[in-house]
Amino acid sequence: MGGHLPVMVAEVMGLLGLRAGEVYADCTAGLGGHAVEAARRVGPRGTVVLNDLDAGNLERAAAAVREACGGDVPRVVRFQGNFAELPRRMEAEGLSADAALADLGFASVHVDDAARGFSFMREGPLDMRYDASAGSSAADLVNGLPEAELASILREYGEEREARRIARKLVAERAVEPISTTQRLAGIVRSVCGRSGGIDPATRTFQALRIAVNDESGSLHGLLRAVERAARSVAAGERAWIGPGGRVAVISFHSLEDRPVKRAFAGLVERGLATAVARGHMGPRVEEVEANPRARSAKVRAIAIGDAAGEHGTR
Repeated sequence: MGGHLPVMVAEVMGLLGLRAGEVYADCTAGLGGHAVEAARRVGPRGTVVLNDLDAGNLERAAAAVREACGGDVPRVVRFQGNFAELPRRMEAEGLSADAALADLGFASVHVDDAARGFSFMREGPLDMRYDASAGSSAADLVNGLPEAELASILREYGEEREARRIARKLVAERAVEPISTTQRLAGIVRSVCGRSGGIDPATRTFQALRIAVNDESGSLHGLLRAVERAARSVAAGERAWIGPGGRVAVISFHSLEDRPVKRAFAGLVERGLATAVARGHMGPRVEEVEANPRARSAKVRAIAIGDAAGEHGTR
């Protein structure tokens, strides 16, 4: 997996409490860091479901599982697509998870590869698509959207206070020449905001565009609705993509992700449709942050569908 470091592996595995023979669904497989550990726990009688928008990551994750497990490889099922679509695809295949994880961070391979256009630190085409074969790129948005819509994206997804000024500058600059590279976009944003403190002024703009390009907010809400649908089905005694007592964990990296997860999980617990696996959220250990600074802002929340104690005992 090269230099990729999965976040809070021990904590996540502890919350999910996987056992031999169970079904694990990785909604955002990435390079397979969490899936490898899950595969070791479910063993050859278990099933690992891998989902990712990036076909290359999906292949790498599957290969990582095979390599790590040697002769004790569980059944591996792969789906390429948006994680919000995974629940229905699992149901169509008759799969019901005992544990599911959505890691909302993006794999380091994306930000480290200048050709993918995610990083304002490296010169590359302004793309930012997880699936480079589909949808609109960041360049399409920056060069095609009206000023007001650009400002709205920067404000909503980047929590950028200078959203209006940046949008106005982008519109003026693209009229002179299309904005097609990461460095040009970053330079324009810096010319508006200037640098203050440790964070690069381009950080929030790049985050906002990445979220918009990949519809990350819409996908997360879609997944949370699918978790609620599963909880309702289990309560009604019906089969769902997550089974009775199934554990669901979500790793978020900023408040735009964490807030809806917190609300959705708390709502299910309050209505008796789920049980909290841990109080509040868990963050990374100091040692992990020192080894992997990208883990600093990570939070993981987890619930169990239905009566977790009745199904699996105390975890």
